[in-house]
Amino acid sequence: MNDKAPINIDEAMQEYLLWMAETGYSPGTLNHYERMLNHFLTFITTHKIDHDSVFTPATLKAFEEKCGLTQSAGAVRGLARYLHGQKKLCAPIQEPESELPAIYREYLIYYRKTRQVGTDKAYRVRRVLTALWRYLEKENIDLSALRIDQLDGFLMSARNLSSRGTSSRSLYRLYMSCVRGFVSYLYRERNILSRDLARMLTAPPNFAHANPPRFLRPDEIKRLFSGLAFSTARDLRANAMLYLAYSLGLRPKEISRIRLDDLFFAEGKIAVPDRKNTHPIRLPLPEDTLKAICAYVIGARPKSDRRALFISLHAPYKAMLPCTVSSEITACLRGANIAHSAYSLRHSYAQTLLEAGRSICDIREMLGHDRIQTTSRYLKIHVSLMRKVLWDETL
Repeated sequence: MNDKAPINIDEAMQEYLLWMAETGYSPGTLNHYERMLNHFLTFITTHKIDHDSVFTPATLKAFEEKCGLTQSAGAVRGLARYLHGQKKLCAPIQEPESELPAIYREYLIYYRKTRQVGTDKAYRVRRVLTALWRYLEKENIDLSALRIDQLDGFLMSARNLSSRGTSSRSLYRLYMSCVRGFVSYLYRERNILSRDLARMLTAPPNFAHANPPRFLRPDEIKRLFSGLAFSTARDLRANAMLYLAYSLGLRPKEISRIRLDDLFFAEGKIAVPDRKNTHPIRLPLPEDTLKAICAYVIGARPKSDRRALFISLHAPYKAMLPCTVSSEITACLRGANIAHSAYSLRHSYAQTLLEAGRSICDIREMLGHDRIQTTSRYLKIHVSLMRKVLWDETL
């Protein structure tokens, strides 16, 4: 912190958390950051960390090792960035970065361009890629000749950690996600790999996916929509996202990227230009969904130059992240006492199309899948037909 005046860390934490609340951070994030910062305050007090060493990579690393909690560093990095922005800190915490080979650096640039991720997520991905690079160097493995068994060898350490607790399982999922993304990039974007190894990487829990996908039953759907609240701006925003997820089967990421320019109210349609299969589509908006969007735009959306449809409710206004969209929809489900996630609405949409007699090719196009195999996982069972055939019963 050099020539800056000493910072009262306790006061700085409270100011930062207040700023987060005013900016529109979710209650879950606020609670997590408050817990981590309290742990950090205890750590620097107990270990008598001197003023100039509080916001340094060495202190942060020691805190991570001592704390042992998942994503404990993000809150401290956020506090340092906030203090730097307030000109109370000369610089945020700057980790000395390993000089990765060009292909890894290029992937990181590609990753940040194509994903809505913050600095902390990009930093974690870089750490995993650094570990992968060092592993391949140690084993004398050429990237272009990479094999699935070699990737399994790298992931083995995280897999061993996964038996020790929730935080370790989260670490393993992070490793798996990062490696999948990187090898997919090597295959699809750079033609460095001759096979798509990402498709072969399967986490142990996924081997149990022989069960049908989870979708809402008619009584759950009725309970969900009859119990929606309309009293606050957040309610109206969440309702609009919920209707889009249920009536059009949109992913949280697709919902987060909808712009005001994608809405055609006179025609009653919506454009979905940014899809996973790269095929843009214009879809008709069901009447209830159109009404929910209008109620949000007129009665809840802040006036802002931002063109994103769904933005934070408090300044500075920002487009909502996919994870926030997912959590808001899940909160609606929990409010109706339905133990499903946001993606269950997408499965419900697929089930509705199946029962309406649509072909799997039609359903693939409506869901925005690039492979028919992906669509087939959504369509394990035709419930209404099964019950009619077996018990002569209408669902």
